[in-house]
Amino acid sequence: MLNMVSGLARTLYILLAIVAGFVAMGTMNMALILVVLGLIAGITLPQDRYVVAGVTVIALPILGAAMTNIPTIGEQLAAVMANLQLGMAGALVTAMLIRLYHLALEGVPGMGGSGEGRARKAAA
Repeated sequence: MLNMVSGLARTLYILLAIVAGFVAMGTMNMALILVVLGLIAGITLPQDRYVVAGVTVIALPILGAAMTNIPTIGEQLAAVMANLQLGMAGALVTAMLIRLYHLALEGVPGMGGSGEGRARKAAA
C-alpha cells in the first residue's frame, strides 16, 4: 500500500511539473504541492538511488538554463525542469531523513531492531 501511494505521488509530481511548466495555475501554490508530493514519494526511494537523485537535483537547473535557448518553448521547458527539481528534492529529503533515523537507531543500544540477531549470536 505504501509503495502504491508513494508511486502515485511520484507520478503526480512529474505530471504536475510538466503541466505547470506550460499552463499558469493561478492561485495554486504549485511549489508547495510539488514539494509535498515529493516528500511522499521519497518514502520508498531505494537507498541505491540516493546518489542518482542527488545528481538529478543538482543537474536539473543546469538543464533548465540550457533549455532557455530553445526558441518559443525554452522558458516553459526551464520551468518544467525547475518544477521537477522541487519534486525530486522533496523525495530526496524524505529519503535522507529516513536514512538518518535508521542511523540514529543503530547508534542507540537496544533500539536498532528486535534483538533476535544478537540473541542468536549469543546462543551460538
